[in-house]
Amino acid sequence: MWFELYVAARYLRAKRRQAVVGVVTAISVTGIAAGVAALIIALSITNGMEHDLLGKLVETSAQVQLLPVDANQGIRNWEPLIARLSKLPHVVAASPALWEQVLVGRGARDWGALVQGILPGDEAKVSALLSTATPGSMKSLAPLPNSVSTPAGQPPPIVLGKDLADTIGAAVGDRVLVMSPQGSLLPDGEMMPQWKWFRLSGTYRSGFYQYDSEMGLMRLRDAQEMFSEPNLITVINFKVDDPNKAPEIGREIEDAAGKGYMTTNWTEQDKPLFNALALEKIVTFIVIALIVMVAALNILIALTMMVMEKTRDIAVMMSFGVQPGQVRRIFLMQGFLISVVGTLLGLLLGYLGAWAGSHYHIPLSPDVYSIDTLPFATRPLDGVIVSVVSIGISLLATLYPSSAAARILPAEALRYE
Repeated sequence: MWFELYVAARYLRAKRRQAVVGVVTAISVTGIAAGVAALIIALSITNGMEHDLLGKLVETSAQVQLLPVDANQGIRNWEPLIARLSKLPHVVAASPALWEQVLVGRGARDWGALVQGILPGDEAKVSALLSTATPGSMKSLAPLPNSVSTPAGQPPPIVLGKDLADTIGAAVGDRVLVMSPQGSLLPDGEMMPQWKWFRLSGTYRSGFYQYDSEMGLMRLRDAQEMFSEPNLITVINFKVDDPNKAPEIGREIEDAAGKGYMTTNWTEQDKPLFNALALEKIVTFIVIALIVMVAALNILIALTMMVMEKTRDIAVMMSFGVQPGQVRRIFLMQGFLISVVGTLLGLLLGYLGAWAGSHYHIPLSPDVYSIDTLPFATRPLDGVIVSVVSIGISLLATLYPSSAAARILPAEALRYE
């Protein structure tokens, strides 16, 4: 094998009369390097987006949610239910919540939002959403004693996502109007929406655009009063010890809760998003791998030209006893060396590009991509897969020219020399 490798390396050093072959070889190496680098960068971006979105979803949202089968009924007598379900295995924490779709506005600017009435102490154990809020936000949402109500003339507090607050032009301390479609029925049969003034006591920025632009938090008691639902909640949020087993743990919670309840989890709620990311990764890999295939065609051309150029040399070697199999391996080695050099160069450029992208943040439009910067996450496994694919495609391109070289007949090749 050392003989074949030595001859292959010598052939790659193009002489003056083989300048065209040398240029095609350089183009082949460059093409493979470009394809490999593009694949590494593209895969690191898709991995980064998946990791970033997954991390933010797991941290800032409930991993399992218990809801009533009949959404109009809600959950009553929820305190003993939470106390019982909190003792289940794998349940770390539980938090009650009352969800309602509302319209939040300030002046002439308004926007639809999903507000959540919470107990901030319990909610902080389930998700990290409040940890991203401005100072004092969590304290402002602390529940008042049963015998104490909000002072007259002072609006109750509300915390909005930063993007939502910017959309309606509200700053901390401003009064915002929250309007609910649920209201009272007028004598003429029309529904009078219920509305109430709140004080914007803080904002949060989770980094996940859906939460920052469409959600708000208020005290559970204020939500129950506004929506005329005393001592009622719509969902119980759970944090579990293993988010990857959320579907199995959710079924255990559902069985323990009894009839009339159902569960959902973070893997079901955002399944289309992660399916789209997985499909994007596959399509990106296939499309960019075409660059490597084009480079492999250049290898085929370069080796075919090399065989034509080295016909006399091959005939001389075979007349001295070199076997056709050895000749075939010489040109296989040539293609292998070209692909290895191009792949190593591409890996170096790809990982350097991904490193630079992770240190110099590239801004994104959060309303389109749900995140505000382009994330990069490199994995050694990606480098291994890309290398195997690159070298494998390149070796396939060497089969024809190496077989053609092995079929050369010394007598025919040297007849007119």
